[in-house]
Amino acid sequence: MGWRLLTIVWLSLLATVVGVAFRGVVNPATTAFMQQRLLYLRSHGEPRARIDYQWVDYAAMAPAMQLAVVASEDQTFPYNHGFDIEAIALALHHNRVSRRIRGASTITQQTAKNLYLWSGREYFRKALEAYFTVLIDTEWPKERTLEMYLNTAQFDSNVFGVGAAARHLFGNTPAQLTSEQAALLAAALPSPDRSDVTDPSAYLQRRQAWIMDQMQQLGSDYLAGIEADARR
Repeated sequence: MGWRLLTIVWLSLLATVVGVAFRGVVNPATTAFMQQRLLYLRSHGEPRARIDYQWVDYAAMAPAMQLAVVASEDQTFPYNHGFDIEAIALALHHNRVSRRIRGASTITQQTAKNLYLWSGREYFRKALEAYFTVLIDTEWPKERTLEMYLNTAQFDSNVFGVGAAARHLFGNTPAQLTSEQAALLAAALPSPDRSDVTDPSAYLQRRQAWIMDQMQQLGSDYLAGIEADARR
């Protein structure tokens, strides 16, 4: 019985290792998080709901879009190993003394969740997220992780990925996104269900302005290293 269990565990680990490597070169038709969102919409009064999703290659996105999400979500992304230990420690301290929960997920962690998992704060889900984060950081170049994140992140109620977001929300292509539009999309990421980039609230505009300021401080060549690594 023990050997059988160990065999099942080993095969499961092998399957996830191979599966993550496969996704490093093959684009997904959908994700676990998209399917969860679709199920939610259809069970809450929208039986004909569909997910708006269109894959876009990294090179076909305006450089401002990549920089905007890094400035907004994970400024340590070019050099971290999937986790921002300092941010995690600060979040843990904040959550002990405040009722408002603060997250510390990196872009790699969010990519793991979007692609393979579901929303929630259960310890089991967080453990799975950490496991997939390690695999992604080990098996994918940074550019691929950022490309996957930008294609699987939720930007509106049923809009996923920068390709669909640029078309649906601004009527243009990802390559045509301005710095202002990119920053506004990045500003909506923490709560896309409650953010309307077509009619941004005062809070969303303040967050957009902060992101643009961070983009300027980081500089347009901040991601040059990960892009050069991907071409080697």
